Amino acid sequence: MRRTPLVLSVLVITLAAGGGWWWLNGRAAPAAAAAKPGPQSVGVFIALKQDVPVTVEASGTVTALNTVDLRAQTTSTVKEVLIKDGATVKRGDLLFRFDDRADRANVEKARAQLARDGATLADLSRQYQRAQDLRAQNFVAQNAVDTALANLVGQRALIQSDEAALLAANVALSYNDIRAPLSGRAGVVNVVAGSLVQANATALPLVSLAQINPITVSFTLPESQLAALLQATRAAPKNGAKPAPLTAEVLMPGAPEAPPKGQIMFVDNLVDSASGTIKVKAEFDNSRQLLWPGQYVRVRMTLRAIKDAVVIPQAALIQRNTERSVYIVGADKTVQLKVVHLLHAFGEMVGVDGINAGDAVVLDGKQNLRPGGSVVAQAAAVNPAASAASK
Repeated sequence: MRRTPLVLSVLVITLAAGGGWWWLNGRAAPAAAAAKPGPQSVGVFIALKQDVPVTVEASGTVTALNTVDLRAQTTSTVKEVLIKDGATVKRGDLLFRFDDRADRANVEKARAQLARDGATLADLSRQYQRAQDLRAQNFVAQNAVDTALANLVGQRALIQSDEAALLAANVALSYNDIRAPLSGRAGVVNVVAGSLVQANATALPLVSLAQINPITVSFTLPESQLAALLQATRAAPKNGAKPAPLTAEVLMPGAPEAPPKGQIMFVDNLVDSASGTIKVKAEFDNSRQLLWPGQYVRVRMTLRAIKDAVVIPQAALIQRNTERSVYIVGADKTVQLKVVHLLHAFGEMVGVDGINAGDAVVLDGKQNLRPGGSVVAQAAAVNPAASAASK
């Protein structure tokens, strides 16, 4: 009977020791499991290979290709106004008609003078012929023939003067019809029927016409872009054909139609030393009338293209001082940090050197990554604009 308490004591101590060991080891195992991190979920973008356009953008002003102010070249009264404010006209359209009665009278007067002197010329021509006949028969002296010839030559000169006077009168008459010298759009009409107009007046013009199709955009580029600009304008195809013109497009955010495209037509022959810029002008087809004189726009030019560049989103880049790098997911589901060199950025994409096309570049979740870390990769949600730019 004395052994029973001893056995019970030993059994209690054994159970207590086993429970303590189980409690300690049971708590330690989950803690150890929690201390070991699992694979991190990241979003990746598969690097593309494509031609990267090297573009420059600048602010510009739309200007009419040609602008003309119509003014009177004669003093008269406006008889008819055949144009309205803002009308579209074609070259040769009649716009204004002045009172031309006085000029028509001058034309008739000059025509009558020419007819009268023409009759005198015919008479002098007959006299000269008779004088020659009489001289052949020795009935008149030679000086009579010379006099008849001088009168005939003088009359011929007078006829030429009359013809010039008639031409001048017709020119003065033509000033009474004002026609459009170019196709374009009219501005404000500053006269009405019955208004007095004067030649060489400094007042407002009758109307201003602006040619808006085609139309030009003037802008400036920094002189740092001059070398690339000149190289692009001089670049010739490899087959020796005529160089393709350097193109430009006008950026019009929110416009429902495609942006207008045109060609560079002028690069200034000097750099503005005060601003360090050079003037450039491009010509655009404006049949849709998307561009208007005086409008401020953004112009983009493609100077060249980088062939077969590796393209990734700019958001994948990691900036460390002057160095840029990206995380690449390997075949073993671990990430490696690779240094890249920027070639050219366009939109939300960038062409880089240092990685290969097809590499899985970490785009989302790169903040807590470490080289060699395990990851679970899935396709990243790319901005639709960036996706479109990469195509």
